[in-house]
Amino acid sequence: MVVLDVLRGLRIRDLVDIGIVAFVLYRVFVVFKGTVAFQMLGGLGLLMLARFLSHEADLHSLSFILDNFWAYWVIALIVLFQPELRRTLAQAGQNRLVQRVFGQAATARELLVEELARVADSLAGKRIGALIVVERSAGLGSYTELGVPMEAVVSAELLGSIFQPGSPLHDGAAIVQRDRISAAGCFLPLSRDLQLARTLGTRHRAALGISEETDAVVIVVSEETGAVSLAVDGAIERGLDPNRFRIRLGELLGARREAPVGARSLLAGVRRLTVREKA
Repeated sequence: MVVLDVLRGLRIRDLVDIGIVAFVLYRVFVVFKGTVAFQMLGGLGLLMLARFLSHEADLHSLSFILDNFWAYWVIALIVLFQPELRRTLAQAGQNRLVQRVFGQAATARELLVEELARVADSLAGKRIGALIVVERSAGLGSYTELGVPMEAVVSAELLGSIFQPGSPLHDGAAIVQRDRISAAGCFLPLSRDLQLARTLGTRHRAALGISEETDAVVIVVSEETGAVSLAVDGAIERGLDPNRFRIRLGELLGARREAPVGARSLLAGVRRLTVREKA
């Protein structure tokens, strides 16, 4: 009967309140899992149990000590879990909705475009082949599973080291999800266009293949010519100079404002070009 009375007294706002608290606790456990902080949480749980038992057993001295500790529990939590709290707040700030509200999304994408442009320019100058897949709305989880997990912040230096000829990950693709390199050495499906398959190298065929199956933006650097290409929506744009590459990549990733009419016409013409020469 008591349970039924409680259920009858529940309001929508009570359910929302419980749901929010449950979600916050879940996120806390996810962040703390596998860290020293998780063990510290267990220690705090034991202190709570000791406080309860000391009150039940009328152990006044122990109760006094534990009560005074819990009077300053907020400060204690901040001191003990400072690294985890910082990481949690940083992850919350990277949420797309939060970034849109505070106008940070465009800045993050601009930084991403800059790092990708830097590594493409560097590798092209050295004629080092590369294949970088940048996720948009369609998830690429099934492709990252086939590679080596990294979960590293995108940087031109790290991407450049991945594609160095002596690297074991050189021949695969690096996949970028949000602002992180989620995996490297990934295998991608080749293009189904048999006519193009005869005229393109393996990297360019793989770039077209993933762009045919997803809405990802794919950056290709030719090992033979040093040419930088972009593959998107099953089409490939070849021979992009550094400036035009930055502009086009920024448009595709939403990091730049819309180009003038003349520039849009030029870029539209470039997008319609389909390369039929070997990469």
